[in-house]
Amino acid sequence: MEYTADWDWFVKRFEGMSRIDLTAYKRPQMERRINSFMRTVGVPDYKSFVDLLLNDKVVYRRFLDHITINVSEFFRNPNHWEVLEKEIVPVLLKDKNSLKVWSAGCSTGEEPYSLAMMFKGKNINISEKILATDIDMDVLEKASMGIYSDKAAQTAPDTYRNRYFTREGDFFRVNDDIKKMIKFERQDLLKDQFGRGFDLILCRNVVIYFTEETKQKLYHKFSEALRPQGVLFIGSTEQIFQARDMGLQSIATFFYKKI
Repeated sequence: MEYTADWDWFVKRFEGMSRIDLTAYKRPQMERRINSFMRTVGVPDYKSFVDLLLNDKVVYRRFLDHITINVSEFFRNPNHWEVLEKEIVPVLLKDKNSLKVWSAGCSTGEEPYSLAMMFKGKNINISEKILATDIDMDVLEKASMGIYSDKAAQTAPDTYRNRYFTREGDFFRVNDDIKKMIKFERQDLLKDQFGRGFDLILCRNVVIYFTEETKQKLYHKFSEALRPQGVLFIGSTEQIFQARDMGLQSIATFFYKKI
C-alpha cells in the first residue's frame, strides 16, 4: 500500500482530531494496527484516511476502539487481587483508617467496580470516591452505566456477583451502593496533571504499547502522585525497570511502594 502523506503528518493530524499523541506509543506496533485498519476500510493513504475519519463518525469510533484496546474484566488476575487484599491493603491501613484510591486507564469500569466491591465486602473505608479515569469518553459512559453482559459478569466471584449485581434479562447491573463509591472522569495520562496523596494507584495493562521513554515519564508521575509508602499496582505483563530512580521499590510482584 502506497501512502501519499507520511506517518509524522498523520500523527499530527490525528492528535488534532482526537487529542491522542501516537508518538508516545511504540511506532512499529501502532503502525501495523493502523495500516491493518486502513485496509479493512479500503483507504489507500493517510490523507484519505484522515478525510474518512473526519466524515464518518462510525468509522472514527471503530478506529478509536481499535487503537485504544479497551479490554477489561472483573478481578483480572485473581491471585494478584488476593495479594492486594491480604498483603497490601492491611499495610496501607496500618497508620490510617481510610484509603485514597485511583484506577488509571479504567476502560469500561470493571477494575474500579472490583475495588469498590472488595472494599465494601471487607469493610475497608475510602476517604473519598474511587477515582476512575480513561482517555475514552465512550468507555467512561459505559462504565458509569454499570451494565455488563452475562459473560462479563461471570468474571466476578460468585459472592460479589450475587451481592452487588442485579440481573436484568441477559445483563447484570452493578448496584447503586457500589456505583456511588466511584467517580468517573476523562483524563489523558500523558498530558494531564495528576492528583496527589494517593494511597493506592492501579494502572494495569495500560502502558504495554507505550515507548520506554513514555513509560518512565508515566511511572515517575505516578510516583509523585502517591503519598510516601503509597503503592502502585501494575499489570501482569509489566515491570518497572530502575524503579528506585523514580522513588519506587518493589514490595511484591506487580506492586511498587513509594520510598
